[in-house]
Amino acid sequence: MSAPPLQWRRALVVFSDRADLVWLRLLRRGFRHCFLVLGSSGGWVSLNAMAHRVEVAVLPVAADFDLAGWYRTRGLTVVETAPVLPPRRPLPLRPFTCVEMVKRSLGIADGGIFTPWQLFRYFSRESDIILDDKAGVDVVSSHQRHIRA
Repeated sequence: MSAPPLQWRRALVVFSDRADLVWLRLLRRGFRHCFLVLGSSGGWVSLNAMAHRVEVAVLPVAADFDLAGWYRTRGLTVVETAPVLPPRRPLPLRPFTCVEMVKRSLGIADGGIFTPWQLFRYFSRESDIILDDKAGVDVVSSHQRHIRA
């Protein structure tokens, strides 16, 4: 039986400095939380895993709206990527965090990624992201595609 085709053609991984829980303040500034926005010809859906719930929202914007640019104008770091089908094997058990939700949704099987900063660094290693260091914060300034399963 073959795997169904992916309906999501685009994905935005959005990183923020939001730290609603005290222990999150221990994480690197600007990379204390992450969430995922999936795009298709039908529009955008946001998946945001928090400590107490997962928020799923259909975003009221057109499919061709520059959502990545909109997030960037609000001071968030955005990595533009695409989901891939992961190999069909069980992944290791991990705590359910925002990072784990993003990894599993995108087909990233790297078990050594636990924090939003590590996830961001994964994308910078696996792509041609250009980093612009302004005021100590790395900002994604080029489009990249994630192709590793």
